[in-house]
Amino acid sequence: MSLRVVRTYSSTAVIAVLAISGMAASLLQTLLVPLLGDLPGILHASVDDVSWVITATLLSSAVATPTLTRLADMFGKKRMMLVCLGLLLVGSAIGAVSNTLTMVIIARIFQGAASALIPIGMSIMRDELPEEKLSGAVALMSATLGIGAAIGMPLSGVVYTFFGWHAIFWVSGMFAIVMFIAISIVVRESDIRTGGRFDYLGAFLLSGALTALLLGISKGGSWGWTSSQTLYTFGICAALLAIWIPLEFRNERPLVDLRVSLRRPVLITNITSILMGFAMYANMLATFQLLEMPTSTGYGYGLTSLQAGLIMIPTCLTMVILAPVSARITRRYSAKITLILGAGLMGFGYIERLFYGDTVFLIAVAAVIVSAGTAISFAAMPLLIMGAVPETETSAANGLNTLLRSIGSSVSSAAISGILAVLVVEIGGKNLPTQQAFQMVFILAAAASIVGALIAMAIPKPEHNELGPVNPELISELTQLHREAK
Repeated sequence: MSLRVVRTYSSTAVIAVLAISGMAASLLQTLLVPLLGDLPGILHASVDDVSWVITATLLSSAVATPTLTRLADMFGKKRMMLVCLGLLLVGSAIGAVSNTLTMVIIARIFQGAASALIPIGMSIMRDELPEEKLSGAVALMSATLGIGAAIGMPLSGVVYTFFGWHAIFWVSGMFAIVMFIAISIVVRESDIRTGGRFDYLGAFLLSGALTALLLGISKGGSWGWTSSQTLYTFGICAALLAIWIPLEFRNERPLVDLRVSLRRPVLITNITSILMGFAMYANMLATFQLLEMPTSTGYGYGLTSLQAGLIMIPTCLTMVILAPVSARITRRYSAKITLILGAGLMGFGYIERLFYGDTVFLIAVAAVIVSAGTAISFAAMPLLIMGAVPETETSAANGLNTLLRSIGSSVSSAAISGILAVLVVEIGGKNLPTQQAFQMVFILAAAASIVGALIAMAIPKPEHNELGPVNPELISELTQLHREAK
């Protein structure tokens, strides 16, 4: 009976609910970033220890994304979205009543599981939406990875300023409750399932490898890049991957189908995703810190977290507006052209910033240009992935793509932290980043964007894809027949 009720809702309502849920996941990337300067005093902990509130979410996301997306393909996509929102709610409740660093870290671990909402949501769209609305919906869902990250900073700044830091967790908790109810009512469960047994060993090995990799990336700056701790984590990652890869090739139902992932369009798109994730996060993090630099540096503007957050609001609006535009570009040309265009626009925005960044207005304009490129490029990547994988692999394939974008963001965060910690000048007894440090960040981000555009040019046209048994036209026809049968 519940399925019959769900079918009365329009595809527009389904798209809206799924996209807003995706923002809940991406919000977590930057939700506590504006508080990092104050958290040591609030939680009575060192700066290095407090950084774990970001690292914990990153590690949790790395473990949860491949696991939950595979479970979604096997046991139900709507069911796994509700699980993700349930874990987000648990984490928010813990954080809202916490007063110690340990409890906040535990809360952030639970919240990190929500990262799987975006790839699972895109898979539901592929299963349930009519063909004419699919590209626009997927574009919007993919763009939420950047939209939420952009919204997180100004939102947390406003909430923290007027209601205190606990209120940030209350807001995320209420958001989780509302979206849990909305998905329960509006979204129907997809009938498309992979079946088979879950790859527990593969999940354990991949989770360990990703945890070691991201731990080394995120903590390498404070531990030292050549320290035994950092090298040890990277060594564990390499060893676990050396065991995991052969096992996945031999497994009939692997956690990640490496044969599909190694197909040329999927592989090239995923490589580009890492670079796009790097460039996207640099825009959010470096711009925010630049605006907050004191005027005594000679280049800073001395804005508060709230003021800097308000300056970043146009970047959020740009992503929302351009998501459907990118879908139209894809329909007229191709997802490949859309990805190249978006990456090139990001590169242009960073180059513009190097030469025209003397005022807050010009900084905001450059940030908007980069955000426009982010929305366009992010929208194209899942469409390229879905055009090269069967429907039964959609959640897992998009989950891997989302995870690689997060890895790019993690590398970006580590690189930015390292550069801003090394290129410093002493002012008023404090070591503050130099202007050259920020310029170096923008140069790296521009290089990542441009290299990403060049790599994307190697993505083959759909009719020349080496897809083996996967035929995109046949899949489209079968999908349409499946929908009509419902």
